[in-house]
Amino acid sequence: MVLIAATVCTKSGKALVSRQFVEMTKARIEGLLAAFPKLMTGGRQHTFVETESVRYVYQPLDKLYMLLITTKASNILEDLETLRLFSRVVPEYCTQLTEAEVLNQAFNLLFAFDEIVALGYRESVNLAQVRSFVEMDSHEEKIYQAVRQTQEREAANRMRERAKELQRERLEAAKRGQPPRSQTGFGSGFGSSSISSSAASEPITEKIPTTPVRET
Repeated sequence: MVLIAATVCTKSGKALVSRQFVEMTKARIEGLLAAFPKLMTGGRQHTFVETESVRYVYQPLDKLYMLLITTKASNILEDLETLRLFSRVVPEYCTQLTEAEVLNQAFNLLFAFDEIVALGYRESVNLAQVRSFVEMDSHEEKIYQAVRQTQEREAANRMRERAKELQRERLEAAKRGQPPRSQTGFGSGFGSSSISSSAASEPITEKIPTTPVRET
């Protein structure tokens, strides 16, 4: 079989959780889902209906529907078998088959859908295996989130430490830019020395002793 999409939807065709398994535009998928309510027939627990291009295989889940959209070339018996597995998966994670509960369990349902179908083809798994795989996926997701949170905290701590280091460097640079006390004392001494020097620099008239001139 080639499974195009698996969807939990309301009877009006509103998709609550949907997983697309093949390349198809969003508008095309939305069009297929919108056409589904117009094609449904009641009175049976699970059934299918076809259009010119696709097959809808669905089963009621209280007020909701478990819906598979497949190609017309797929094997209808395999389609129905796959539908039964999907229909068992939903109540496995949803204690109540309501819109709110389905939305609340959306990630677990999507994990489960991915374990049942890969690239449009049914995997050889049963409900117990799907449950086990989803638990591992959830555990790995929790580990990933924990590692990511730790990395984010470490990055934030490094940024804070770097900010503190830059602040210390600025304070030290500001201190180095101010005249230190030893320099001020030197300036005072230098001032006194300057005065003495200026006094010493006054012209000194050298007194040369004169020798009396002898008369001849």
